Amino acid sequence: SRSALWSGLYTHVTKSWNNYKGLERGYPTWAVQLANAGYETKIIGKQDYTSGSHSVSNRVEAWTRAVNFTLRQEGRPTSVLVGNGTTKRVTGDWHLVDEATNWLTTTAANITDKPFLLYVGLNLPHPYGTPQEGENAGGSTFRTSPYWLKSVDSNRVTIPTWLDLSQFHPVDYYESATKNCTSNFTRDEIFKVRQYYYAMCAETDAMLGTIVDALDRIGRANDTYVFFSSDHGEMAMEHRQFYKMAMYEASSHVPLVATGPGVQPMLVQNLTQLVDIFPTFMDIAGINHPHGLNGSSLMPFIQPNLHEKNIDRPDYILSQYHGCNMNMSGYLLRTGNYKYVAYGNGPSQVRPHLFDLSTDPDELSDLSLKMQT
Repeated sequence: SRSALWSGLYTHVTKSWNNYKGLERGYPTWAVQLANAGYETKIIGKQDYTSGSHSVSNRVEAWTRAVNFTLRQEGRPTSVLVGNGTTKRVTGDWHLVDEATNWLTTTAANITDKPFLLYVGLNLPHPYGTPQEGENAGGSTFRTSPYWLKSVDSNRVTIPTWLDLSQFHPVDYYESATKNCTSNFTRDEIFKVRQYYYAMCAETDAMLGTIVDALDRIGRANDTYVFFSSDHGEMAMEHRQFYKMAMYEASSHVPLVATGPGVQPMLVQNLTQLVDIFPTFMDIAGINHPHGLNGSSLMPFIQPNLHEKNIDRPDYILSQYHGCNMNMSGYLLRTGNYKYVAYGNGPSQVRPHLFDLSTDPDELSDLSLKMQT
């Protein structure tokens, strides 16, 4: 997903198959294109889209996933409360926010002869690593403080419905097993994972707000576009999983929020995808799109009064995953309310998923089973 975000191209085009195999260093990303067009650019924090930038374990797990046995790869999801009612800085990401606000107030504030780009890659609300799992452990710890828990309305924290393990799709069972989620969980354990995750989202929101406040202090809030999105979601115990690496909505349906000059408050229901970011940034900068981009500009949605509405935009979105914690590749195709997920690994095939999200938003009723019968 990060390679798709930075390149504007689908995974099968760039062959960025997993967390170890991404784009080659020096790839002409949108940040490179903007720098070449005269933008002052500042890149802070997590980027993680180039080959070799993840641990060797990601490489091994991705290429040995098709073995005929299941290896647990993650720690059991757990919730941890730290600090007290005044502890605001739980995550180390705050130092990235400090760096960003300092750059805005000391550098961007004095830029008068050219536009600027600031990218800040936060890790939160990604779960924290679990040290007892050893070196390069995955993130299975949901950590927050009482300060951020106060931001969560506990009455709105739901407990997801689980199918019986005997009813699991084979890929779902593999994912649940590798994520250490096939054992019993109490209702309180599930509730706290979800509650703490929402508190982590609240801390993330505060970090974004801190950066936007700095932009306002230097007088640039009204003429600067701000985009907020993510490379993946969080299962948060839906479908007996946590983490990502799944085609369910909790993992694949990420936020996309934009504001800027002329942008009116609205909710856009159209299907969009991360590859749309690249051409959108090119339109904002007035740069011709590089040939062959897979995405379409979002500017007709962001500024409908200034851009042609009848754009040549596909009526579907495509997502794919080839990495660890899934025992074969997954391909998601959505058009309208229908979501089709195919799985395969060379000659190995299993049945697909088909959901109608208008009547089954929790993705518990697989229409492919009914069609087979």
